[in-house]
Amino acid sequence: MLTTPLNEEHVALGASFTDFGGWNMPVRYGSDLAEHHAVRTSAGLFDISHMGELRLRGPEATKFLDQVLVSNIAILKIGQAKYSLICSMDGSVIDDLIVYKLAEDDYLVVANASNRHAVITAMQDLMDYGFKVELEDQTEDWGLIAIQGPKAAGILQRVVDVDLSTLKYYSIAEATLDGVKVYLARTGYTGEDGFEIFVPEAASVSTWRKLLEVGGEELMPCGLASRDTLRLEAGMPLYGHELSREITIFEAGLGRVVAFDKGEFFTRTILFKQASQLKHKLYGLVGDGKRAARADYEIYLPGGSEPIGKVTSGALSPTLGYPIAMAMLRADLDLPIDSELEADVRGTRVPYKVVKLPFYKRER
Repeated sequence: MLTTPLNEEHVALGASFTDFGGWNMPVRYGSDLAEHHAVRTSAGLFDISHMGELRLRGPEATKFLDQVLVSNIAILKIGQAKYSLICSMDGSVIDDLIVYKLAEDDYLVVANASNRHAVITAMQDLMDYGFKVELEDQTEDWGLIAIQGPKAAGILQRVVDVDLSTLKYYSIAEATLDGVKVYLARTGYTGEDGFEIFVPEAASVSTWRKLLEVGGEELMPCGLASRDTLRLEAGMPLYGHELSREITIFEAGLGRVVAFDKGEFFTRTILFKQASQLKHKLYGLVGDGKRAARADYEIYLPGGSEPIGKVTSGALSPTLGYPIAMAMLRADLDLPIDSELEADVRGTRVPYKVVKLPFYKRER
């Protein structure tokens, strides 16, 4: 199984581990709830070095990405980032990813760990159309550390040489962190303010230790379990749950990401067709009590005998104190907000109702 450069640090901190996309990753260091609340109220530190870092450079890098991805990459300015998706020629979603523009015709694309090789293969296949662009898999060159939470900026400011107040949401900048050249991106996957730090692989351990040192009691190392409940509260999709080869961009509620107005691109025609042919739609659901519907639990109309869909992600929200879920339900029902539904929780029908996503939104 693959390990990140920080694996021994996690062992020393007493982490429990899980297999995540072929990587041995810390799932928690102690309490999932404590780690979740630390990010909502103070700050948490995550090792996300399993993510794939792909570098695309060349005189036609922008043109290539505009053909391969569904978003309008040409409008990005140097230092800006954009959330996007890559699809196969039949319109199925290969991955969701973030594109950072580092310089003219120089991009860093961050893909999900389990989809990294599929993204590389898809890009290499499309490079055969003759684009003047070079693709380099830099995943093993970088450590990637996320610091997230309301105190993240204050902690990080103690060890970097740039004014973080000037770094806007979804932007990236070069910086020096405790003597190490890094990229700081004001992005994250928790619904909180925070940063993702691209650090050279060899300096990953020293950077991790330095952040924990300067963060002190304000900063807690956090595992993937809390990262999952945080992103669920924020209504963020997880590939394999809200996104997959079988779920279209539009069924996942991400149609706004597709820039049909940017002109022709490889999958424009098939995606345009998909946009009007929804079999399912993603809904936000909340329940009463403490019994939470989990992924793959079936959803019913009240008293109904046939399921109308399944939960894609569900948990008892640590922040809100009640069950929350995202579910892929029949699109033809076109359920309005406050529609009453039932979830089959291990043989018992539990009431849920439809709500608008996200479940949690931080105050700015």
